[in-house]
Amino acid sequence: MNREELKTILPHREPMLLVDESVLEGEYANAKYTVRGSEFFLQGHFPGKPVVPGVILCEIMAQGGAMLFADGLGGKIPLYARMDNVKFKRVVKPGDTVCTRAKIVMRRGPVFVVEAKATVEDEMCCSGKLTFMLIDKEKAI
Repeated sequence: MNREELKTILPHREPMLLVDESVLEGEYANAKYTVRGSEFFLQGHFPGKPVVPGVILCEIMAQGGAMLFADGLGGKIPLYARMDNVKFKRVVKPGDTVCTRAKIVMRRGPVFVVEAKATVEDEMCCSGKLTFMLIDKEKAI
């Protein structure tokens, strides 16, 4: 799926849409996002030496995994409920393409736990367990 197709699943829009393309391969959602350098979060993090903030890397992983929920959303959106064991291993800068890989490791009702990782040039930059809860769109936003 490209950015426009992803907008049918994700509630995010520019400037917070942080996925360029995504594909579902078996139990895995694989996605890519190229850091352009003009993103709002790079303006002050850090002037002259822009680095993608860790929380944004977590958001890239979360949005990259959205394909995992595509069939079951039906008027709901996945919202963060928790992040566990998040680790940052590499700095991500403008020009880098972040590749994410995610899979659901637990589901209990509307709660999903996803294991996700993000790499740049096959080098791990971020990983962790992300917990989401499916919420009715009308109640959430």
